[in-house]
Amino acid sequence: MGPEDRAALLHVAGAGALCLAVVATGALDQVAVEVGYGHYAEPPVPWLPSALAMPCNSLVNLGYVALGWRWFPRAGRGPHRYLQAVFALLALGYGPVQWARLWTQHPRAAVLDQWVTLPIFAWAGLWCHCLVQGWQPGHVVLGTGASLLSYGLALAHARGFEGALAAHVAAVVGAAWRAQRRWGDTGSAWIAAAGFAACLGFVLLKLGDTGLARWEPFRRLSGHFWSKVCDVLQFHCAFLFATRLGGAP
Repeated sequence: MGPEDRAALLHVAGAGALCLAVVATGALDQVAVEVGYGHYAEPPVPWLPSALAMPCNSLVNLGYVALGWRWFPRAGRGPHRYLQAVFALLALGYGPVQWARLWTQHPRAAVLDQWVTLPIFAWAGLWCHCLVQGWQPGHVVLGTGASLLSYGLALAHARGFEGALAAHVAAVVGAAWRAQRRWGDTGSAWIAAAGFAACLGFVLLKLGDTGLARWEPFRRLSGHFWSKVCDVLQFHCAFLFATRLGGAP
């Protein structure tokens, strides 16, 4: 493990511990979140342990762990290695966070799941920003801090999280567009298109989870399950896009 990897691990672990500590204080208990099996189309299996009560929705989170392991850098050096290592660690960490939400059905687990989603999107945009502007640690710190603080919108309005997430997605689109114009080729354009298609699928399938359950194919492998498949795919496309443009391994 190189110095960039150790720095990435320290920063991701530190930020994650900070978020966990804030959530544990109850400071975000007023955020409106959905808890309970009734919000998911996949029916729970009574004889399974609570960690696997919705087996498909739970096990799909292993995809994030596998993705983070696959993309954790094993060669190269410098800022691009650090950027890739952070993104890989975010993927590794997100799988257990989402699983904990499904397992516990606790409001604080749901809040943590929502909150950490924002810096994941922010990091994709910051990585693209650094591809265009060069390594700017001040911008990275400010962007990450602003992303974390933006979750305060969820306290201000019932749809504050959705508003913050939409702003993050728009920022990623803009940053990817600028990176594509600067360094991209046809291959990277197709990767970006696939990534944004997966992002659209992630949103639509999640929103349509219970509605899609009217059809038999979506009752066990539900809209939520397929939205997570799309989420893993958009993560993968982000890695493909940034490493292609940045020349990382």
